[in-house]
Amino acid sequence: MANKIILETESLSKHWGGIKALNDISLQFHDKQLHGVVGPNGAGKSTLLNMLCGALKPSSGCIFHNGEQIEGMKPWNFVRRGIGRSFQKTNIYADITCLENCAIATQRRFTGSFNLFASRHSNKMVTEAAEKALLQVGLSNRISSIAAEISYGEQRQLELAMVLATDPCILLLDEPMAGMGHEESLRIIELLNELKKSYSIVLVEHDMDAIFELSDQLTVLDNGTHLITGTVDEVRNEPRVKEAYLGKEEEETA
Repeated sequence: MANKIILETESLSKHWGGIKALNDISLQFHDKQLHGVVGPNGAGKSTLLNMLCGALKPSSGCIFHNGEQIEGMKPWNFVRRGIGRSFQKTNIYADITCLENCAIATQRRFTGSFNLFASRHSNKMVTEAAEKALLQVGLSNRISSIAAEISYGEQRQLELAMVLATDPCILLLDEPMAGMGHEESLRIIELLNELKKSYSIVLVEHDMDAIFELSDQLTVLDNGTHLITGTVDEVRNEPRVKEAYLGKEEEETA
């Protein structure tokens, strides 16, 4: 029996003038699965995530969350519905503690906004949720650490904790391993393997070894169009993928 569909797009498109950043994309994202999204630079991966979290309004098409159409809603409504998003670059408050960073994120699910002042005077429920998120990503020993003073890899873990602190059902992750060394990437891979037991995850990532290891389903985009969605083996063996994406990577690294 297939896992429940948490998030779905139907003929989703985003155009800027004559530029088709994303064109007629229909996808399904299932509960407790990691769905990888890959493609060359400019393929439309980040544009897709931005529409899935409400940051961009589609030019046309629909987004459904648990069967309800949501693409016209404000971004804070996406957060309240359990759609959490991380970004390519770290999005943390460097001068406060890891706990305070997560407390700010926790508030977002209640108020729809970040409030730095309130985080320092948070109630017990907010603090407990922030502590739980740090525990989930392996940073319980960094609760009182200033975010600027922890390693880059730990900062990326903190950003994941901030997403988890919003109490999501689906995680939209945009290159969480960007800029990491080998050992740091292995820690994130281990963490994502654990998280996908409890969450639906949509992962955009350039590390192909990681994406192949982690993905239950894999979508390939190219120039704003959908090439294929399937298992890792199906995608590996698809000639269009080798031509449009994997072949390009090999040429760039040759």
